[in-house]
Amino acid sequence: MNYRRLGKSGLPISALSYGSWVTFSTQLAVDAALETMTAAYDAGINFFDNAEVYALGQSETIMGQALQRAGWRRDTYIVSSKVIWGSVPDPKPTQRGLHRKHVFEACHDALRRLQVDYLDLYFCHRYDPNVPMEELVRTMTDLVHQGKVLYWGTSEWTPSQIMEAYGVAREYGLVPPTMEQPEYNMFRRDRVEVELAPLYEKMGLGTTIWSPLYYGVLTGKYNDGIPDESRATLPGYEWMREIIESDEGHSRLDKVRELTRVAKDLDTSTTRLALAWCLKNPHVSTVILGASRVEQLRDNLQALDVVPRITNDVMAAIDEILGNKPKPPESF
Repeated sequence: MNYRRLGKSGLPISALSYGSWVTFSTQLAVDAALETMTAAYDAGINFFDNAEVYALGQSETIMGQALQRAGWRRDTYIVSSKVIWGSVPDPKPTQRGLHRKHVFEACHDALRRLQVDYLDLYFCHRYDPNVPMEELVRTMTDLVHQGKVLYWGTSEWTPSQIMEAYGVAREYGLVPPTMEQPEYNMFRRDRVEVELAPLYEKMGLGTTIWSPLYYGVLTGKYNDGIPDESRATLPGYEWMREIIESDEGHSRLDKVRELTRVAKDLDTSTTRLALAWCLKNPHVSTVILGASRVEQLRDNLQALDVVPRITNDVMAAIDEILGNKPKPPESF
């Protein structure tokens, strides 16, 4: 395993990490979750990603039970939660959002479900226009000072929203955000490669990217249709099927078929190529994997060996297939 710093913080985070979205509760119960997490941990993965809204808290409960059964020293792994949508069906106004009350209570709920004394990373899962930025930054600062959170950050925030939080923190002597969790893959590039680019140097922003395989499309498993046991067939994930079966989805599948040839030339799979491509970006702190089986996880881990094979010529060939290379970022 390779380790990178989380932005300009001193935290060493594994280049590949393991997330629970979709899988825990929906696909994996405690025994299976423990098995995959153990395989990840034994391979050197030290970051396990979660959120209050995943399976309405059940994902965190399962991960917490797995952590307890694993018995790992708390100082050997990083665990996260995210806050905004709540963890109950039809939440009341005080049970969702980024106001001080919900952020405070959601943090304690996450600690209880995960069975830990503190969260290494705590993300604002989306931006909340109804909450003053100073209120949010002060709340996160208080949680840090109380020892309940070590680093806080954002997920799918715009650069201007992140910079507003950073500016408020600097103005009032508070704790600024350390990381952003954006979607990043071969089909979604602009946010990480262009929009956030000025923030890497300006504020030392780290990134914990999600959906590196674009909902599984970049594995090639949808090239000949949607398999019966894939995530796109799960109740509540009809939107995933719509993405795959749309006109744009069919166009992307054509590109995946072309990428398969590039992967074969490198003696690897399309899945590993897609993951290695993400790792090639030096501004990616960690790539979150969402494997539902140990065999799948171990296969994903082999992407680390593919990174050195992605030369400038290979990158150029990939860019030609994708046809979506962003323009160079402008100054912020």
